[in-house]
This record gives sequence, structure tokens and C-alpha cells, in this order.
Amino acid sequence: QVQLVESGGGLAQPGGSLRLSCAASGFPFDDYAIGWFRQAPGKEREGVSCVSSRQRSIYSTYYADFVKGRFTASRDNPRNTVTLQLNNLKPDDSAVYYCATRWSSCGQNWNTGGADFDSWGQGTQVMVSS
Repeated sequence: QVQLVESGGGLAQPGGSLRLSCAASGFPFDDYAIGWFRQAPGKEREGVSCVSSRQRSIYSTYYADFVKGRFTASRDNPRNTVTLQLNNLKPDDSAVYYCATRWSSCGQNWNTGGADFDSWGQGTQVMVSS
């Protein structure tokens, strides 16, 4: 049974940091890309970052333009975990953050709503406010 559990959300001040984790089980983690998505109240879900499975000995990591230089995603295959380090947080980063799986690659449309991602976690709330 596929299970994804996000953790690490909370309240941060503008300019602050949080570290989100996605713990995965129930599927061959090494073979799957893991995407991070977020959804704020009244807004569509949007892609934040995606880390592919290893392909030709490398992992490809992608970021939405609005988080480049601030967020860093990394995967720890032995621990079946993907982390998302959120730095220099802004109030607009407030949302529920989800991780999700996609076989092999992130695909062409990872940075949209994640329609072609298969399994999802329950989400973790991030609130950025002074």
C-alpha cells in the first residue's frame, strides 16, 4: 500500500525557514519521481519542485520560478524520504504542501497541478506570517 506522509510544516516569519519531509513506503521508491505541490485557500494547486528517479546516473531536480533560489529539494533513497528546505519564506508561500509520486520522471507538466501524479500524501500546512 502506497503511503506518503508529509511533516515539518508550521508557522514561520517572513524571511524564515522550514524543512518539510515526505516519508514514503509501499512502492519501489528508487523508481519514482517525487513532486512537491502546494495549494492555498481559493487557489489552484501548483507545482513547487520535483526530483526525478535516477536516470543515467543522475537525479534531475526542478523548481517553479517562484521558489528558485529559496527552496531546495533532495531525496534520500536509503531512507525513502524527500525533503524540501524552504528558506527566505514569504507570506505568499502559505499553503498546504503535498508530496506525490510519478513513475520515473517528473514529466512535462510537473509544475502545473500534478494531474499525472499518482499517489498523494495528506499534506502539511505552512503559514508565513509576522
